[in-house]
Amino acid sequence: MSPAEDALLLLAIVRRHLRSLRLTLDGAYPEEDWGFTAQQAAEKLMKAWIVLADRRPPRLHRLEDLAALADQPLLPQLAELQVFAVEARYEQGPFPLPAPREELLALLEAELGRCERRAEELGGSPGDRSGGSAG
Repeated sequence: MSPAEDALLLLAIVRRHLRSLRLTLDGAYPEEDWGFTAQQAAEKLMKAWIVLADRRPPRLHRLEDLAALADQPLLPQLAELQVFAVEARYEQGPFPLPAPREELLALLEAELGRCERRAEELGGSPGDRSGGSAG
């Protein structure tokens, strides 16, 4: 598979995460769980950028490190999701989200669109978006 096709497989997982986030915009849904899913989406987006550069994404989870390896900007609101990767899962909170859920979701959706457009420019077809598994 080409890097673009591999990246689109990762982006299919991002779309699944974003569906979960859309379904849990209600403030009654725990912020820690919402933040974890948002962090996972951001992490997979950065890994997709690394794959698009024809490199293997490392088994790292720090968003800032992945963004540096991907040579991509990481918005501060998304960087602040890092706390949800570990701390919010194993420590007593509170762990407030760095921005309203709708805003974070919109940022993640915009990054997904940007990454998908780049993958398609590099030869991935939109049909590659439907499934599979990567990283």
